[in-house]
Amino acid sequence: MTEGGAMVLPVFAGSVAATTERAPTATEPTERQGPCLPGWLAVSTGAAAAGAALWLLWWRGVLPDRVAGHHVLPGSPGYGADYATWGAVMLLAALAAIAVGGLNRGRPGSVWVLTWCGGYRGTVRRTGLLWINPLLTRRRVDVALRHWRSRPIEAVDADGTRLHATVLLVWRVRDTARACFAVDNHVVYLRDQMECAVTRVLSRLPTDDFRTRSRTLRDTDHVGEALTLALMEEMRPVGVEIVSARPMRIDYAPEVAVVMRRRQLAALDARHRQALVGDLVTTVAETVSGLTDRGRITLDDHARTVLVKDLTAALCGPGRPPG
Repeated sequence: MTEGGAMVLPVFAGSVAATTERAPTATEPTERQGPCLPGWLAVSTGAAAAGAALWLLWWRGVLPDRVAGHHVLPGSPGYGADYATWGAVMLLAALAAIAVGGLNRGRPGSVWVLTWCGGYRGTVRRTGLLWINPLLTRRRVDVALRHWRSRPIEAVDADGTRLHATVLLVWRVRDTARACFAVDNHVVYLRDQMECAVTRVLSRLPTDDFRTRSRTLRDTDHVGEALTLALMEEMRPVGVEIVSARPMRIDYAPEVAVVMRRRQLAALDARHRQALVGDLVTTVAETVSGLTDRGRITLDDHARTVLVKDLTAALCGPGRPPG
């Protein structure tokens, strides 16, 4: 429909709702900073614990002073280790193992999602050498900007004609907690929602309009904007940000492509003939007006009709293609 000479399209009916951020409920997880420490602190702690354990073993005389006949350590004052010494060594070794076992490398474009017994404990977005509690379950999630070219998606337009559409999708994970726990697999969910959005958006407009100049699916900017808004509304609850969704190709299904091609050629031929007829009428009218306005001839209604008929026959004669 039109309003004030401008076309109002139903495709943007949900644009206002799509731009409104929905607040998460109390039962939905929301991303928060996860516990971590600088990696250098863990390395220092592990080295200090290992050094202390070795020193304690040397001090109690457990480590040999000579190895393969060579004197490598000074003589120790101890005369053997007791249970307390071995207990201290085991604690120091456990501390060193925890310090080393929790070392992780944070990379740009990916984060660590931490869980404990199935519960969400936070997200670590820091980069470089990090220490994360090794008792926590760590899951790496890609948060960099990603693009995906879909396979041909089957759909129908407003006229019920079957189509195959290929879409280029640019997206990224914005809230890792929602992406990991709101759905089983946010990538599979995104692909399913994109297919639903494509079939819904393409069904609102005809693929081609051979009779008038109304908007069709050939307006890729309009279709891409509508598709992006539809996907943004669907993927916001699962923490996925849709940057853009643009149709790369919208083709007729093979079983109807030949018929639609013939209709398109027939419509182009009809428009061409209509343009030729319009030019012919304009030329005849200007010729008759030029002859009568300049006073070269005086024509009554019958003579004017005969002149128009003769000019039309001359312009449409064998020397001029009739279109």
